[in-house]
Amino acid sequence: MSKLSGVFTNGAECYGRFVEVFIDGHWWVVGDALENIGKTTKRLLVNAYPFIYGGAGSSSVFKGSSPKAAGYAKPTKDIEQRFRD
Repeated sequence: MSKLSGVFTNGAECYGRFVEVFIDGHWWVVGDALENIGKTTKRLLVNAYPFIYGGAGSSSVFKGSSPKAAGYAKPTKDIEQRFRD
């Protein structure tokens, strides 16, 4: 019986550690998901209603380069040649 000393407390400690890691991991995932949902919602609202959320014209809200500034892509090969390479 001397080897059974502390079995319950060791089991409870192991279970507590498992639950702690399990809950902590879920909070981490849920927190990341909510953060991404919030950022996406904010971006969509600014794009949909720039005069309310952006405070500027719609042209300055969208990020990225325009085709006039960056230029259009010009194909250098025929379509058949592209699929053969």
